[in-house]
Amino acid sequence: MSIADIKKTAEQKMARSVEALKTELQKVRTGRAHPGILDQVHIDYYGSMVPISQVANVSLLDARTISVQPWEKGMGAKIEKAIRESDLGLNPSAQGDLLRVPMPPLTEERRKELSKVVRHEGEDAKVAVRNIRRDANEHAKKLLKDKEIGEDEERRSLDEVQKLTDRTIAEIDRLVTAKEAEIMAV
Repeated sequence: MSIADIKKTAEQKMARSVEALKTELQKVRTGRAHPGILDQVHIDYYGSMVPISQVANVSLLDARTISVQPWEKGMGAKIEKAIRESDLGLNPSAQGDLLRVPMPPLTEERRKELSKVVRHEGEDAKVAVRNIRRDANEHAKKLLKDKEIGEDEERRSLDEVQKLTDRTIAEIDRLVTAKEAEIMAV
């Protein structure tokens, strides 16, 4: 493995950590409706557990209401029950075949809790990035020990990995700050 391979691998892993954080932050519910909130809710569909998006059309009616339109007649009650029993705290209401899922407003206490969750997710992402940096640095030191590279190359590699780490952590901080502002502004 060369220095370029080490940096490329570290960069890819750090990018995946940032993407994983973005995914986790999307699950944190603000007062606004977002169809992705229901992605983690699964429903029994002829013996298989599938996401709601595979048995119904999920869209927004307005900024605070999600609409769920089942593709089959008998699925409405099952979908309604699955949403109600999920840990999302949502209370859907049926209007014929259409399910309306209003987003309840957040209390100040709940906003503070969600803010802590967001900071915790950000901290987990930072830990993952630091672990990637550590692994990359260990690889570079091993190459130096095996005399495959010189000390200058190793030092340059460590500096470049540190700069990559700093950029990635700054991106994580930016995402966390933006999500906290979104939670508190609602």
